[in-house]
Amino acid sequence: MRKIKAAPVIIFTFIFSTSLVLAIITTTSLFHFIPLGDFRGITFVAAAVFFLYIYAIFFYRLFLCVIPLREGYFEEGSHEEFGYHVYLLFYLIMFYPLTRSKFIPVPLMRVVYLALGAHLGPNTYSSGTILDPPLTFIGANTIIGQDAVLFSHAIEGRHLSHASIRIGDDVTIGANCVIMSGVSIGDGAVVGSCALVLKDTQIKSGEVWGGVPAHRLRSGIQNEKTIHFQ
Repeated sequence: MRKIKAAPVIIFTFIFSTSLVLAIITTTSLFHFIPLGDFRGITFVAAAVFFLYIYAIFFYRLFLCVIPLREGYFEEGSHEEFGYHVYLLFYLIMFYPLTRSKFIPVPLMRVVYLALGAHLGPNTYSSGTILDPPLTFIGANTIIGQDAVLFSHAIEGRHLSHASIRIGDDVTIGANCVIMSGVSIGDGAVVGSCALVLKDTQIKSGEVWGGVPAHRLRSGIQNEKTIHFQ
């Protein structure tokens, strides 16, 4: 694993500090004249945390517009590595507690992942964790099971690379699955609970996969009803 150097830390600290100052100013401006009684302190803190995340997500998306998270291998000391390390600090310090806390209801987590840059089709929800939202593309009517993990990065020693995860429509990812970088899953496929889908695996439409490492169990599913979560 490569060490995060001073420059990304300074940039992230500056953005975080700016977000925090703006959150405090916004909270003070909105609630300063409202009589909240004994709940004033709690309300102030809750509102400040809420606005902190709003501003942090705004600056995070703005940063990704300037230095997008790209696929491929990142050379040490490169512009892409610098951008990734700033992104990583954002995610580990600000957003990882949100995605792993299990405090936020699943329908609201959809909104959070969309805000973080994930590409989610209609009626698609995740009760697992998407570690690289900007590089995750999921179609419609797909469900990610409890405690499943999807990550589009590969850190192997000093090797650092990204490859998008692409999942089609009407796909079921079982609980506690691990989906690694570069995986492609076709429409209507099913990945069984606790499966480990290795890097760059291609799962075709309608196939059923399971196991550690995951392998094909059935070539397709026919006459199955699609479950819609509304």
